[in-house]
Amino acid sequence: MKKFLLAALALVMMLTCFTACGGQSDLAYVEDNGKLTIGITIYSPMNYYDDNGDLIGFDTEFAKAVCAKLGVEPDFKVIDWKNKETELKAKNIDAIWNGLTVTEERRENMDFSTSYLINKQCIVIKKEDAEKYTSTESLKDALLTAEAESAGETAIKADKNLKNATYNPSDSQQNAFVALLAGNVDAIVVDYTMAKSTCGSGDYKDFVMIEGIELTQEEYAIGFRVGSDMTAKVNKIIEELVADGTLKKIAEKYDLTDLYEEALGK
Repeated sequence: MKKFLLAALALVMMLTCFTACGGQSDLAYVEDNGKLTIGITIYSPMNYYDDNGDLIGFDTEFAKAVCAKLGVEPDFKVIDWKNKETELKAKNIDAIWNGLTVTEERRENMDFSTSYLINKQCIVIKKEDAEKYTSTESLKDALLTAEAESAGETAIKADKNLKNATYNPSDSQQNAFVALLAGNVDAIVVDYTMAKSTCGSGDYKDFVMIEGIELTQEEYAIGFRVGSDMTAKVNKIIEELVADGTLKKIAEKYDLTDLYEEALGK
């Protein structure tokens, strides 16, 4: 009997330890670490480096504001976008926060926060090709690129004309712009948010969006692990940042007020 009681007690202790160690909530995990590790890619105006090498952008400042209310530090980690779900599940990152488009397919692998910006996919070309490329039909024999596993890639595959074009994926939206600049492709499909802030400036001064083409309209949200209690916590903080005007000020700073107001109706 004594041996039985000792064995039972040992089992209870093991189960208690398993629950305490293995059943820790995401919020507690982040708080214990003192940081929120955020998976990003580099592209303007969401997350990018300024002339001093400092990371800035709408999502960067948004994340910092949320982390301040959580009482943790933001830890930005550049990831391979096509592996974002794997990185999240493996706890290499705690959130995907980089112009992440909400899709039903992605809901199988992550939870989404409240949507905070409306976005759309657009086609960018060089000014010299403005008369040549005016529609998706005119691009059916062109060379195209978009970021792998992105909404841009999905838009290409979904369009009856673009899906017939020659398509080679890029590692990032930034590299898609580089490919167009180098003349390796004829057109790129990228987020409107990035195209709006990039076309017509710097190395891309001769880039333009094809007018009248909106391949898809979508919503941006933050991605957390499936079943994570971080989602509800951050949603509450988003409500606070909307109510006190913080999020709108960040949107104004990065010329995203129209997309912010369309998403949140503020």
